[in-house]
Amino acid sequence: MGVMSKVAAVLAALLLVAIFVLLRDGEHIIPHGEGTVKLEEGEFEAFPLPDYVAAVVSDAYKSYFIEVEPGIKIHVLEVGQGYPVYLQHGNPTTGLLYRKVVESLPLDRVRVIMPTMVGLGFSTKIPASEHTLDNHMHWMKKLLTMLDLTEAIYVGQDWGGPVGMGALSLSPGVLKGAVVMNTGFSAPRVPIDLSRAHALVKTPLVGEFVVEVMSSFFFQRLGRVQGDPTTMPPDVLDLYRRPLQDSGNAKATLALMRMVPDGPDHASAPALRDIEHYVTGLDIPVELVWGMNDPILAKALPVMQELFPAAPVTETEAGHFLQEEVPEAIAAAIMRLMDAVQTK
Repeated sequence: MGVMSKVAAVLAALLLVAIFVLLRDGEHIIPHGEGTVKLEEGEFEAFPLPDYVAAVVSDAYKSYFIEVEPGIKIHVLEVGQGYPVYLQHGNPTTGLLYRKVVESLPLDRVRVIMPTMVGLGFSTKIPASEHTLDNHMHWMKKLLTMLDLTEAIYVGQDWGGPVGMGALSLSPGVLKGAVVMNTGFSAPRVPIDLSRAHALVKTPLVGEFVVEVMSSFFFQRLGRVQGDPTTMPPDVLDLYRRPLQDSGNAKATLALMRMVPDGPDHASAPALRDIEHYVTGLDIPVELVWGMNDPILAKALPVMQELFPAAPVTETEAGHFLQEEVPEAIAAAIMRLMDAVQTK
């Protein structure tokens, strides 16, 4: 065998190894805390926040894990006392996405609960194949049950829409009001991709390369989905990226992109149809707060208005991650709902 043939053989072997590594399903990685946090509902495992996270929240925050099933721990940030407000983020962020919203809420009137989806932030990391809408809905439903919530105002954006609303659909009677932002509760009726990025990453290896190998570049581009790109500076991106990279399993971001349905036969479609059926039967106060400069979901506002025809709409100049751009508008919507719920 000549030198060139040996080089080719080595390169081929390295390529196969790289493909194997990229296409691996990922491992279960279970986080561990230290000490306990005492709530009225019981004691939970405390999780001391790393310095770079603790620097952006107040000392009043509680940080803890709820183990919703063996090995599946959901990280929760909580602050305030009063009426429960359940804030659900989406992909690829964490409960920290709502930290600016919290700053505009009266924490003597509201108990703000911000769980982080499994696979993201400091929650348990799971294989890519376990990221299904059904799983995420049931895990979050179990969390609401373990917190003994009997009533709550819900706020959701991105995957926090279907995951949060799906969890509440499995928790009859808990939902009393909702602020809905740049998300969707409907399955596609025809084959369609949510965006060019979602279409691109469906392809095996291509998705892994773009989202995982080029993770830093991918996160840097999140500013492009904002109305004001400067609202996603490096230190903010690190709040969402570092826990993934440091964990050793960063599969969630790509898995959640692939969880977005591209047609009526997608694996997520049945659960979305159930959620759509649920929301059409709701009789609660709802407000829509929408980022009209979101290149992904600004176009979804008319569909959401069909589901909630009586809901007031606040159209903003924000992009996809409204919580980083217009937190005051979101907080104001929450408090309007609070007044409506408490005067019923």
